[in-house]
Amino acid sequence: MGTVRGIELLRRVQRAPAREGDGRGAPARARLREEALELAQREALVDAAYCWRVVALEVPTGAHLHAGGERLHAPWLLPESGELTALACLVCTLGERLERRICELFAERRAALALALDELGNELLFELARRAQDRLHARVRRGGLAMAGELRAGDPGLALQAQPAVLRLAQAQRLGVEVTPGAMMHPVKSTAMVLGVGIDLPAARWSRCDPCPSRERCARRVPGAAAAASAATPGRA
Repeated sequence: MGTVRGIELLRRVQRAPAREGDGRGAPARARLREEALELAQREALVDAAYCWRVVALEVPTGAHLHAGGERLHAPWLLPESGELTALACLVCTLGERLERRICELFAERRAALALALDELGNELLFELARRAQDRLHARVRRGGLAMAGELRAGDPGLALQAQPAVLRLAQAQRLGVEVTPGAMMHPVKSTAMVLGVGIDLPAARWSRCDPCPSRERCARRVPGAAAAASAATPGRA
């Protein structure tokens, strides 16, 4: 299990330049974002943590991947070359305090600030997941293996019903992250993903963003050949 200081995440997000399409250039929106940043920092609303497990695949393998007693239908993770040997399952969360504060702001009829804080939470979770994924990738590379692809339950390449299995594989209970009967995560500001691990895996030529109709105007779109964890590391250590 790993942690990232909330204040560190807030500073990184605060320094991030506005990107085309994210709407942050509007004065009113920029002011609300600054207010949300100050609130999150002053009240220590961010309890960022992550955990992962790399779980060996059970043989035989195919479109249905068997690992750790779970079964995932994730054909997108099957490489064009190389050997897929394991699944890396990662869970990240910002904790419950941010979510509770957003609900309180709505109850106080401060909807604009509540929405700004909710949007800030999405930015923070994106940054946390990126940093956790980078650390996982470094750990996998130290073992002489490659990591490629990224799927989250509900993506075209992984059904939403896979969410409980991904969380069990990642041992998300260590973070207090649970899945609801509707396959949503609690705390809400949490995310989980599964990635392929193996030998001589090629860089993924697809991205989980590819099928999205809003991908061209999305500020956080991930290009297909440059997904955060799609770079392959050849050979064994």
